[in-house]
Amino acid sequence: MRELSCKLLVIGAGPGGYVCAIRAGQLGVDTIVVDPAPPGGTCLNVGCIPSKALIHAAEEVHRVAGLSAIGIAASARIDLAATVAWKDGIVARLTGGVSALLRKAKVRLIAGAAMLRDGKTAVVETPEGPVLIRCEALVLATGSAPVELPPLPFGGKVISSTDALALTEVPRSLAVVGGGYIGLELGTAFAKLGTAVTVIEAAPRILPQYDGELTRPVAQRLAALGVRVLTGARAGGLSPEGALRVAVTDGAEEIAAEKVLVTIGRRPRSDAAGIPGLGLEMSGPFLRVDDRCHTSMRGVHAIGDLTGEPMLAHRAMAQGEMVAEIVAGLPRRWDRRAIPAVCFTDPEIVVTGLSPDEARAAGHEVLTGLFPFAANGRAMTAGDETGFIRVTA
Repeated sequence: MRELSCKLLVIGAGPGGYVCAIRAGQLGVDTIVVDPAPPGGTCLNVGCIPSKALIHAAEEVHRVAGLSAIGIAASARIDLAATVAWKDGIVARLTGGVSALLRKAKVRLIAGAAMLRDGKTAVVETPEGPVLIRCEALVLATGSAPVELPPLPFGGKVISSTDALALTEVPRSLAVVGGGYIGLELGTAFAKLGTAVTVIEAAPRILPQYDGELTRPVAQRLAALGVRVLTGARAGGLSPEGALRVAVTDGAEEIAAEKVLVTIGRRPRSDAAGIPGLGLEMSGPFLRVDDRCHTSMRGVHAIGDLTGEPMLAHRAMAQGEMVAEIVAGLPRRWDRRAIPAVCFTDPEIVVTGLSPDEARAAGHEVLTGLFPFAANGRAMTAGDETGFIRVTA
């Protein structure tokens, strides 16, 4: 078995892992990063970037369809297979760029699945055979995976967000199980492409992680797009005819849909790469870390989706950069006071800091300013007056 050694071993080359490795390399730390997939993780390969490509394409089709309102006669149709090929080209360019940055920082990228023996040793199964890697410091950055709904296992007409971004034909109808940001981003995009979309959300309203004032314009736009939204509803399995069974407040119904997209959340991959064998302290399904992303084992850090909410790429990147600098001997600590988050619905929701309700719950006296885009001339001339800016102090 071939053997390698390094000061820092990073398991996972997603946004947290590759940023950590690049920053460590820049600081002169001998670094190896391991991942069986191309660098970039879920975000770059099958998540953030591909979804934004589809959302952009759908918005362009929808925009052209609405040009008649301002006196321009035009029409558009989408070739989804060509759009997916365009998206794949973007992903290839970005993964190639990440690989180039890793090489420039003198980071060794090992393509393969890692299995940890302990906090300082891992065996990586590569196409050329197993490689034993010994390290002084270890960073766990294995990310997260879509949550599967037991009555609706992925396969056939039941698809995950990854599957939805690889479709080569626009489905005639789509049932979206889960009214969170992933389901609504993709559901809105397909609605703009002409798909009949139904959203099933168990909570009393869509996007329950945001306050009602922020989600109201999104609900109004969904209605304008013809999206049917069922709240307080729970999806069951498929009927013998392939319809989606849904329990609603006043009984039950069956929804006929060509595809069923399950987006009920993501789970940390804390069971990957032999992590359970390390016996690390947990916080629910997540690895417990301190303000330097140390786990309960000396010399072992964890970053990104493994470490809890919010499960966002830029949070993982910030943690990865910090850990690299800590390994290099710099004094750093994690400050999460204001992490921005964006929901790419229509209109988009962009938040950072405390909401008015959160500020009041923390005991603050709250001042709120709100300005509607309907009163903004630029918004009017752009043909989109939906939404507002809200500032809480």
